[in-house]
Amino acid sequence: MFDYPFTGFHFLVVFEIFPQVPNDFRFQDVTGLSVNVDLDTYKEGGENRFVHRLPGRNTYSDLVLKRGMTLVSGVTAWCLDCIENFNYQPTNMLISLLNEDHLPVSSWYITNAIPIKYEISGLDAMQNQIVIESMTLRYEYYKTLNLSAAASAAIGAVAGLLGGGATASASISVA
Repeated sequence: MFDYPFTGFHFLVVFEIFPQVPNDFRFQDVTGLSVNVDLDTYKEGGENRFVHRLPGRNTYSDLVLKRGMTLVSGVTAWCLDCIENFNYQPTNMLISLLNEDHLPVSSWYITNAIPIKYEISGLDAMQNQIVIESMTLRYEYYKTLNLSAAASAAIGAVAGLLGGGATASASISVA
């Protein structure tokens, strides 16, 4: 059996704070799952050939979510309430990449996201295009949850129990 790379078109976005309608899970584009490690440089006294570069703070990109504009959406209401009424309520999110069986193979847990930009695509009477709403969110950090490795361990443990009668264990931890 071959392990092929996952496709990026089957994913799910879940917000934690409000009752959601099915439209709130559906986005056509998610970008900004990116982290950079800042390097602090230290000069050593007496050594002029190089400087020490030590890891410092991580910086995270803004998260941009795009989808076709709909009439009813709790996510859009949350976003507009933050921006228009200055009623910011940070929320956590879970973005999951799904396999062909609609099961998560990898997920990213986003902490304390707030909207910083809301945009509607251009309106043009000469074009027959869907109106796209775009939300830019700033967040503190994200944690990668590799659920496929945990699922493989669990399947292996069950196979070990059924096949040889030996005991096996699998653990899933999110630190």
